[in-house]
Amino acid sequence: MSGSIKEYRTMVDQPWGKMFYEQIYRQLNISNEKKLKVLDFGAGFCITSEHYAKAHDVTSVEPNEEMSSLRVEGDYTLINQGVDYLKTVEDNSFDYVFCHNVFEYVEDKEEILKELIRVLKPAGILSVIKHNLYGRVMGSAVLADNPKSALDLLSDDNTENSMFGKRNVYSNESLINYLSDKAALKERYGIRAFFGLSSNNEIKYTDDWYKSMLELETKASEIEEFKNIAFFNHLLFVKK
Repeated sequence: MSGSIKEYRTMVDQPWGKMFYEQIYRQLNISNEKKLKVLDFGAGFCITSEHYAKAHDVTSVEPNEEMSSLRVEGDYTLINQGVDYLKTVEDNSFDYVFCHNVFEYVEDKEEILKELIRVLKPAGILSVIKHNLYGRVMGSAVLADNPKSALDLLSDDNTENSMFGKRNVYSNESLINYLSDKAALKERYGIRAFFGLSSNNEIKYTDDWYKSMLELETKASEIEEFKNIAFFNHLLFVKK
């Protein structure tokens, strides 16, 4: 098992990892009054899957067996495949489809998007979380003290190295334009505007910091200026 994936699994259990998911849950704001069908595509360690499987019917699709071997156990159905599995699913099958931090690492983005929209029910929600270019520039320049990397990110190719290989930081507009005849953008949120810019990890283990920072991040996630510099953007689309 590669060290980078084990290190990443350890990171998501830290306060700054937990806050990332807490923001996602708040932004999705899914009611538990009715049992829904949810697809978590590129589920990783199945943390989001486990959270929603407590009240809903969740299918988790994760082709990387290293990641799924370190998953959080829960009452969801795990599929160790990728887009090929989607092609076996009937049209209009899911109320919600999640695709979080996936498209940066795949070559067949449009093919996957086509399938995700196809299996989503009319008026269903597609949740896409993606790296935000200007947030990555801020992180490289401030947290990593690496202005050269920040400059490279502002070049035409918008790629950077990551523990999972080359990461393509694509624009919101490219996603919105591709989906324009299939789904409408309902909302855009920011995730991690502030807490990823501090290297003082010790304070992040205190309850006071966590509670205050979560409320600050929640407010900032809906303010346009902070969305623009957040590490991640969370786009919610409604299928037409």
